[in-house]
Amino acid sequence: MQIFIDSADAAELKTLAGTGLVDGVTTNPSLVAKAGRDFFETLREICAAVPGPVSAEVVAQDTETMIKEGLKLRGVAANIVVKLPLTPEGLRACKRLEDDGHPTNVTLCFSAVQALLAAKAGATYISPFLGRLDDNGQDGMGLIREIRAIYDNYDYQTQILAASIRNAGHVRDAALAGADCATIPPAVFKSLYKHALTDLGLEAFLKDWKSTGQSIL
Repeated sequence: MQIFIDSADAAELKTLAGTGLVDGVTTNPSLVAKAGRDFFETLREICAAVPGPVSAEVVAQDTETMIKEGLKLRGVAANIVVKLPLTPEGLRACKRLEDDGHPTNVTLCFSAVQALLAAKAGATYISPFLGRLDDNGQDGMGLIREIRAIYDNYDYQTQILAASIRNAGHVRDAALAGADCATIPPAVFKSLYKHALTDLGLEAFLKDWKSTGQSIL
């Protein structure tokens, strides 16, 4: 499963990309507002730091303006993916952009039939928001499994990008459910390394090694 980072903090993304474990980035208007910097300057820095796909979202509500915004975003860097809302206008923009060779990420998906429509529109990625479903008493991971089954039934090539990830357990379950990618906040990415037994085991190994009085170098 590919791991994307959900952030618009260019400096932090550059650091995380240095691990060699980051496959891409997703941004949205809320993350850009939080970063508090010029939108296009931030995108250029992120695209330079992370060679994989970087989703940048349009803010228009009508198809024609979405397409214009999408093309402008695509002009920032070759690895930009145009992020579009799962609305009738967004799906029309998705179809036209994809037909012209521009990758898209259809976002704010909350049902399997919405994901089916995005796949029929040719979306490169579909972003089901599993955490927000869980927050509202619904089965977010169940949605990932439903989309996986539908896409496999009809050999749709749209990649499932599990979004609204809350914790490491979500990452594990998304991988088990067959998500192609998961986009996660930086704090969750850093938590993936951690396990109490790893820390205890390393402490014991180092203590025993020190007792030998030897050195590898």
